[in-house]
Amino acid sequence: MTTPVEVRLAATVMLVRDGGQGLETFMLKRNPKSKFVPGQFVFPGGAVDVKDQLIDEVETVSSGLDDYQASDRLSIESGGLAYWVAAIRECFEEAGALLARLDGEDLPLTDPEVHERFQNHRNAIYAGDLTMVDLCRIEGLSMNFHDLRYVSHWITPIGPPRRFDTRFFVARAPLAQRPAHDGGETVESCWITPREAMDLQQAGKFEMILPTIANLEPLLELDSVDEVMQWADGLKDIPEILPALVTSADGSPSVLMPGEDGYKEALSKPPPHGSTK
Repeated sequence: MTTPVEVRLAATVMLVRDGGQGLETFMLKRNPKSKFVPGQFVFPGGAVDVKDQLIDEVETVSSGLDDYQASDRLSIESGGLAYWVAAIRECFEEAGALLARLDGEDLPLTDPEVHERFQNHRNAIYAGDLTMVDLCRIEGLSMNFHDLRYVSHWITPIGPPRRFDTRFFVARAPLAQRPAHDGGETVESCWITPREAMDLQQAGKFEMILPTIANLEPLLELDSVDEVMQWADGLKDIPEILPALVTSADGSPSVLMPGEDGYKEALSKPPPHGSTK
Protein backbone atom coordinates (compact mmCIF):
# COMPACT_ATOMS: atom_id res chain seq x y z
CA MET A 1 0.00 0.00 0.00
CA THR A 2 1.40 3.41 -1.01
CA THR A 3 1.91 5.92 1.78
CA PRO A 4 0.20 9.24 0.95
CA VAL A 5 2.55 12.14 0.31
CA GLU A 6 2.18 15.01 2.79
CA VAL A 7 0.89 18.19 1.17
CA ARG A 8 2.75 21.07 2.82
CA LEU A 9 1.36 24.59 3.06
CA ALA A 10 3.49 27.14 1.20
CA ALA A 11 3.64 30.77 0.07
CA THR A 12 5.33 32.39 -2.93
CA VAL A 13 5.92 36.07 -3.71
CA MET A 14 6.17 37.85 -7.04
CA LEU A 15 8.17 40.98 -6.25
CA VAL A 16 7.47 43.66 -8.86
CA ARG A 17 8.98 47.04 -9.68
CA ASP A 18 8.83 49.69 -12.40
CA GLY A 19 12.00 49.23 -14.46
CA GLY A 20 13.58 50.85 -17.47
CA GLN A 21 11.82 48.45 -19.85
CA GLY A 22 8.50 48.54 -17.98
CA LEU A 23 7.18 46.19 -15.32
CA GLU A 24 9.80 43.79 -13.94
CA THR A 25 9.62 40.87 -11.54
CA PHE A 26 12.41 39.37 -9.43
CA MET A 27 13.29 35.75 -10.13
CA LEU A 28 15.71 33.21 -8.69
CA LYS A 29 17.36 30.17 -10.24
CA ARG A 30 17.11 27.07 -8.06
CA ASN A 31 20.33 25.19 -7.34
CA PRO A 32 20.79 22.50 -10.04
CA LYS A 33 21.58 20.06 -7.20
CA SER A 34 18.30 20.74 -5.41
CA LYS A 35 15.82 17.87 -4.99
CA PHE A 36 12.91 20.20 -5.73
CA VAL A 37 12.65 21.82 -9.21
CA PRO A 38 16.43 21.92 -9.77
CA GLY A 39 17.69 24.56 -12.17
CA GLN A 40 14.27 26.20 -12.55
CA PHE A 41 13.64 29.94 -12.33
CA VAL A 42 11.12 30.66 -9.58
CA PHE A 43 9.77 33.42 -7.37
CA PRO A 44 10.92 33.57 -3.73
CA GLY A 45 8.87 31.19 -1.64
CA GLY A 46 8.67 28.06 0.47
CA ALA A 47 6.81 26.09 3.10
CA VAL A 48 4.86 27.67 5.95
CA ASP A 49 6.79 27.14 9.18
CA VAL A 50 5.28 26.34 12.58
CA LYS A 51 6.61 29.66 13.90
CA ASP A 52 4.81 31.50 11.10
CA GLN A 53 1.56 30.30 12.66
CA LEU A 54 1.99 31.99 16.05
CA ILE A 55 -0.75 34.43 15.08
CA ASP A 56 -1.14 36.24 18.42
CA GLU A 57 2.55 37.18 18.37
CA VAL A 58 2.53 38.06 14.68
CA GLU A 59 -0.32 40.53 15.09
CA THR A 60 1.76 42.55 17.58
CA VAL A 61 4.38 43.34 14.90
CA SER A 62 2.33 43.66 11.72
CA SER A 63 0.55 46.36 9.77
CA GLY A 64 -2.23 46.34 7.21
CA LEU A 65 -3.92 43.02 7.99
CA ASP A 66 -5.11 40.79 10.84
CA ASP A 67 -5.81 37.05 10.88
CA TYR A 68 -9.56 37.42 10.43
CA GLN A 69 -9.07 39.51 7.27
CA ALA A 70 -6.31 37.25 5.93
CA SER A 71 -8.31 34.08 6.52
CA ASP A 72 -11.36 35.60 4.86
CA ARG A 73 -9.33 36.42 1.75
CA LEU A 74 -8.12 32.81 1.58
CA SER A 75 -11.62 31.43 2.29
CA ILE A 76 -10.45 29.51 5.35
CA GLU A 77 -11.69 29.72 8.94
CA SER A 78 -8.50 30.86 10.66
CA GLY A 79 -4.72 30.90 10.48
CA GLY A 80 -4.56 32.66 7.13
CA LEU A 81 -2.10 35.27 8.33
CA ALA A 82 0.57 32.55 8.52
CA TYR A 83 0.75 32.54 4.71
CA TRP A 84 1.54 36.27 4.69
CA VAL A 85 4.24 35.72 7.34
CA ALA A 86 5.73 32.82 5.36
CA ALA A 87 5.73 34.95 2.20
CA ILE A 88 7.65 37.73 3.95
CA ARG A 89 10.05 35.34 5.67
CA GLU A 90 10.82 33.36 2.52
CA CYS A 91 11.29 36.55 0.54
CA PHE A 92 13.84 37.72 3.10
CA GLU A 93 15.58 34.32 3.35
CA GLU A 94 15.81 33.63 -0.38
CA ALA A 95 16.00 37.12 -1.88
CA GLY A 96 17.20 39.36 0.95
CA ALA A 97 14.20 41.65 0.40
CA LEU A 98 12.41 42.50 3.64
CA LEU A 99 8.78 43.58 3.37
CA ALA A 100 8.78 45.55 6.60
CA ARG A 101 8.31 49.11 7.73
CA LEU A 102 10.30 51.35 10.04
CA ASP A 103 8.36 54.33 11.38
CA GLY A 104 5.74 53.80 8.67
CA GLU A 105 8.22 53.77 5.76
CA ASP A 106 9.89 51.03 3.70
CA LEU A 107 12.99 49.71 5.44
CA PRO A 108 16.17 51.00 3.71
CA LEU A 109 19.05 48.51 3.51
CA THR A 110 21.56 50.35 1.35
CA ASP A 111 23.83 51.55 4.16
CA PRO A 112 26.71 49.01 4.34
CA GLU A 113 26.57 48.58 8.12
CA VAL A 114 22.79 48.21 8.15
CA HIS A 115 22.97 45.80 5.22
CA GLU A 116 25.53 43.64 7.02
CA ARG A 117 23.44 43.60 10.20
CA PHE A 118 20.36 42.49 8.32
CA GLN A 119 22.37 39.91 6.39
CA ASN A 120 23.21 38.39 9.77
CA HIS A 121 19.50 38.44 10.63
CA ARG A 122 18.78 36.77 7.29
CA ASN A 123 21.23 33.96 8.07
CA ALA A 124 19.80 33.52 11.58
CA ILE A 125 16.24 33.26 10.28
CA TYR A 126 17.32 30.74 7.64
CA ALA A 127 19.03 28.68 10.36
CA GLY A 128 15.93 28.82 12.54
CA ASP A 129 17.68 30.78 15.29
CA LEU A 130 15.48 33.85 14.81
CA THR A 131 11.81 34.33 13.92
CA MET A 132 10.25 37.17 11.99
CA VAL A 133 8.58 38.32 15.21
CA ASP A 134 11.98 38.34 16.97
CA LEU A 135 13.51 40.36 14.12
CA CYS A 136 10.73 42.93 14.19
CA ARG A 137 11.04 43.38 17.93
CA ILE A 138 14.83 43.70 17.80
CA GLU A 139 14.77 46.29 14.99
CA GLY A 140 11.51 48.08 15.85
CA LEU A 141 9.83 46.97 12.60
CA SER A 142 6.35 45.96 11.53
CA MET A 143 5.79 43.34 8.83
CA ASN A 144 4.25 45.08 5.82
CA PHE A 145 1.19 43.08 4.86
CA HIS A 146 -0.36 46.16 3.26
CA ASP A 147 1.66 45.87 0.05
CA LEU A 148 1.27 42.07 -0.24
CA ARG A 149 -1.67 40.86 -2.36
CA TYR A 150 -3.02 37.32 -2.69
CA VAL A 151 -3.47 36.34 -6.36
CA SER A 152 -3.64 32.57 -6.89
CA HIS A 153 -3.81 29.12 -5.30
CA TRP A 154 -1.99 26.09 -6.73
CA ILE A 155 -1.68 22.54 -5.42
CA THR A 156 1.03 20.17 -6.69
CA PRO A 157 -0.48 17.27 -8.68
CA ILE A 158 -0.71 13.81 -7.17
CA GLY A 159 2.37 11.82 -8.10
CA PRO A 160 5.52 13.80 -7.21
CA PRO A 161 7.29 12.86 -3.96
CA ARG A 162 7.00 16.47 -2.76
CA ARG A 163 3.67 18.28 -2.82
CA PHE A 164 2.71 21.82 -1.82
CA ASP A 165 -0.53 23.71 -1.28
CA THR A 166 0.75 27.12 -2.36
CA ARG A 167 -0.74 30.60 -2.14
CA PHE A 168 0.82 33.06 -4.59
CA PHE A 169 1.19 36.73 -3.70
CA VAL A 170 2.39 39.84 -5.48
CA ALA A 171 4.22 42.65 -3.68
CA ARG A 172 5.81 45.98 -4.41
CA ALA A 173 9.58 45.65 -4.17
CA PRO A 174 10.79 47.69 -1.17
CA LEU A 175 12.58 50.91 -2.03
CA ALA A 176 16.26 51.22 -1.10
CA GLN A 177 16.80 47.46 -1.06
CA ARG A 178 18.73 45.26 -3.49
CA PRO A 179 17.38 41.69 -3.63
CA ALA A 180 19.90 38.93 -4.35
CA HIS A 181 20.00 35.12 -4.35
CA ASP A 182 21.35 33.33 -1.28
CA GLY A 183 24.06 31.29 -3.03
CA GLY A 184 22.74 28.04 -1.55
CA GLU A 185 19.19 27.11 -2.47
CA THR A 186 19.36 29.65 -5.28
CA VAL A 187 22.40 30.36 -7.44
CA GLU A 188 21.33 33.19 -9.76
CA SER A 189 18.86 36.06 -9.63
CA CYS A 190 17.57 38.75 -11.94
CA TRP A 191 15.00 41.45 -12.54
CA ILE A 192 13.20 40.55 -15.75
CA THR A 193 10.11 41.65 -17.63
CA PRO A 194 7.36 39.01 -17.81
CA ARG A 195 7.54 39.09 -21.63
CA GLU A 196 11.29 38.45 -21.68
CA ALA A 197 10.92 35.59 -19.18
CA MET A 198 8.24 34.00 -21.35
CA ASP A 199 10.22 34.46 -24.57
CA LEU A 200 13.35 32.95 -23.03
CA GLN A 201 11.32 30.06 -21.61
CA GLN A 202 9.88 29.27 -25.03
CA ALA A 203 13.41 29.38 -26.45
CA GLY A 204 14.56 26.84 -23.85
CA LYS A 205 16.87 29.33 -22.10
CA PHE A 206 14.87 30.09 -18.96
CA GLU A 207 13.29 26.99 -17.42
CA MET A 208 10.10 27.51 -15.40
CA ILE A 209 7.47 25.16 -14.00
CA LEU A 210 3.79 25.48 -14.91
CA PRO A 211 2.57 27.49 -11.87
CA THR A 212 5.36 30.04 -12.39
CA ILE A 213 4.44 30.46 -16.05
CA ALA A 214 0.73 30.68 -15.25
CA ASN A 215 1.30 33.39 -12.64
CA LEU A 216 3.46 35.41 -15.03
CA GLU A 217 0.80 35.40 -17.73
CA PRO A 218 -1.51 38.05 -16.19
CA LEU A 219 1.47 40.38 -15.80
CA LEU A 220 2.02 40.39 -19.57
CA GLU A 221 -0.91 42.77 -19.96
CA LEU A 222 0.15 45.14 -17.16
CA ASP A 223 2.60 48.01 -17.55
CA SER A 224 3.31 49.22 -14.01
CA VAL A 225 3.29 48.22 -10.35
CA ASP A 226 0.20 50.38 -9.79
CA GLU A 227 -1.62 48.44 -12.52
CA VAL A 228 -0.55 45.15 -10.91
CA MET A 229 -1.94 46.23 -7.55
CA GLN A 230 -5.21 47.36 -9.13
CA TRP A 231 -5.50 44.02 -10.93
CA ALA A 232 -4.78 42.10 -7.71
CA ASP A 233 -7.30 44.16 -5.73
CA GLY A 234 -9.96 43.27 -8.28
CA LEU A 235 -9.55 39.50 -7.95
CA LYS A 236 -12.49 37.72 -6.30
CA ASP A 237 -13.19 34.06 -5.48
CA ILE A 238 -9.70 32.85 -6.39
CA PRO A 239 -10.02 29.17 -7.41
CA GLU A 240 -7.95 26.25 -6.17
CA ILE A 241 -5.97 24.84 -9.11
CA LEU A 242 -4.98 21.16 -8.94
CA PRO A 243 -3.40 19.94 -12.21
CA ALA A 244 -3.50 16.23 -13.05
CA LEU A 245 -0.55 14.20 -14.31
CA VAL A 246 -1.00 11.75 -17.14
CA THR A 247 1.42 9.37 -18.83
CA SER A 248 1.29 8.80 -22.57
CA ALA A 249 1.79 5.44 -24.30
CA ASP A 250 5.50 6.14 -24.72
CA GLY A 251 5.87 6.89 -21.01
CA SER A 252 6.29 10.65 -21.30
CA PRO A 253 4.41 12.73 -18.69
CA SER A 254 2.06 15.62 -19.39
CA VAL A 255 -0.28 17.82 -17.39
CA LEU A 256 -4.02 18.37 -17.68
CA MET A 257 -5.70 21.43 -16.21
CA PRO A 258 -9.18 21.57 -14.67
CA GLY A 259 -11.78 21.66 -17.42
CA GLU A 260 -9.62 19.98 -20.07
CA ASP A 261 -10.70 16.72 -21.71
CA GLY A 262 -9.65 13.73 -19.62
CA TYR A 263 -8.93 15.79 -16.51
CA LYS A 264 -11.45 14.08 -14.23
CA GLU A 265 -10.36 10.62 -15.35
CA ALA A 266 -6.68 11.49 -14.81
CA LEU A 267 -7.44 12.87 -11.36
CA SER A 268 -9.24 9.66 -10.38
CA LYS A 269 -6.33 7.50 -11.57
CA PRO A 270 -3.15 9.39 -10.63
CA PRO A 271 0.34 7.95 -11.29
CA PRO A 272 2.11 6.17 -8.42
CA HIS A 273 3.76 8.47 -5.85
CA GLY A 274 7.29 9.32 -6.84
CA SER A 275 6.79 8.31 -10.47
CA THR A 276 7.20 11.88 -11.68
CA LYS A 277 9.77 14.48 -10.64
